[in-house]
Amino acid sequence: MAHTTRPRRTAAVLALLSLSIVALTACNGDGETDAAAPSKAASASPAGADKDADTPATTDPGDDSGSSADSGGATPSAEPGADDDQDGGVGMCETTDLSYDVTVASKPVNHALLTATNKGADACLLAPNELVITIPELDGSAEHMGPDTEDWILKPGERAYAGIMFSRADTAGGKSTDKVEVTLSAAETPATVVINGGPVTVNDMQATSFLGTAEDALTY
Repeated sequence: MAHTTRPRRTAAVLALLSLSIVALTACNGDGETDAAAPSKAASASPAGADKDADTPATTDPGDDSGSSADSGGATPSAEPGADDDQDGGVGMCETTDLSYDVTVASKPVNHALLTATNKGADACLLAPNELVITIPELDGSAEHMGPDTEDWILKPGERAYAGIMFSRADTAGGKSTDKVEVTLSAAETPATVVINGGPVTVNDMQATSFLGTAEDALTY
């Protein structure tokens, strides 16, 4: 009988150990599942934080720059031509833009009056101090006399005047001529103008810049 009882106890002990192992295994499995759950939840939070960091910030409703950009509120530019100078669209007068007349003056002696008229349909900018007057038979051009003046706009049909002194009373000799050459700049081809009341004797010739009246031009 003792021989048969021992195996029963052994089997009971083995059965108890098996149940314990199963229970322990089940407990360990639940522990691992419970431990894994917080880890998964914790990993979700940083992912959400990264998403928020990558998303562009929205414009603050009180931000003036945002409302200006949305409504097209940029500062308008100035109207075309608002800052242009009054004479900005007027070109320089060229020699061919004007017609010329040279007439010997009754006084002062040895003087003539040059009258230049804008014969074109447009105004042009006259550079008075660049006037060049020469005698075809002589070398060089007339020296400047009288005041320096500023550029001014010569309207269509308007006239400008210059005085020409052909010779000095205290200078002997000279050359006789009945025409002069006129250019508005040294780079242009001159216009040949017959002297009304000529011929005249030329030596030490001088000329004024263009002036507004004949009287002013013949003062020097």
